[in-house]
Amino acid sequence: MKNTQIPNLKPGDTIALISTARKVSKEELNFAVNLLESWGFKISFGEKIFQEEHQFAGSVEQRTQDLQEAINDENVKAILFVRGGYGSVQVVDYIDWSRFQRNPKWMIGFSDITVFHSHIHQNFGIPTLHAAMPITYQKNSEASLENLKKVLFGERVSYQIEAHPFNREGKAEAEIVGGNLSILYSLLASESQMNTDGKILFIEDLDEYLYHIDRMMQALKRAGMLKNLAGLIIGGMSDMNDNTIPFGKTAKEIISDVVSEYNYPLAFGFPAGHIDDNNPIVFGETGKLEVGEFTKIK
Repeated sequence: MKNTQIPNLKPGDTIALISTARKVSKEELNFAVNLLESWGFKISFGEKIFQEEHQFAGSVEQRTQDLQEAINDENVKAILFVRGGYGSVQVVDYIDWSRFQRNPKWMIGFSDITVFHSHIHQNFGIPTLHAAMPITYQKNSEASLENLKKVLFGERVSYQIEAHPFNREGKAEAEIVGGNLSILYSLLASESQMNTDGKILFIEDLDEYLYHIDRMMQALKRAGMLKNLAGLIIGGMSDMNDNTIPFGKTAKEIISDVVSEYNYPLAFGFPAGHIDDNNPIVFGETGKLEVGEFTKIK
């Protein structure tokens, strides 16, 4: 499957803001809207974005409608999911992706938006952008937001981070794919499960019990998703929980142990995920990973 190039954005382009997961208020988006407009973008709100149905941003039908309309609208040059939570998996199978395939545009988000990253990568080979979402912009680091701006305008960003004790040295050049570990786990055995063979996999997660991390990593391993990687990058593993009787390992130790039998490069501590310094990663394009005295990714 040949990957498609996403057109770079330019000042004056329209970005659609939608939510396929948790509900959101307009006030919660004011900071992000002002920032995006200061970058030169026009903002289009999904017609149903501020609807509410329990914890969701409207019904499945309403959330599907907003995504479908953003895909179909040729004036919309990028689709920015305003928040995660849960709900995108309820939407993904109702989308007609034909216009997206003919007229690809950035799909931007993280966390629950991994549903779309994985589904699009596996089925269409079109790049997507794992990056901070408007609900978090006010807390995100200036560097991560500046890097997001650079990517949207077509600049290539690179990273150099301090080495981590659990790193495994090596080099890889391959497509980068991945997202939230819990979501990747939930997509196993579905049409949205990605083939990770020969690719650099990125994972991150938040607020999970440590035994859940082990269970999910073991499931990915048994499904063959960890065996033939070109490399593995671990982002934020934030605010983990434990039982009264401790599991006995940290999330990073669990991950390190699960993949210990493999020999591809392993890079911990990449600044992306449920952290303030949530830097963008282009999924579905070739990247270079070098793990040594420093971890370098470009």
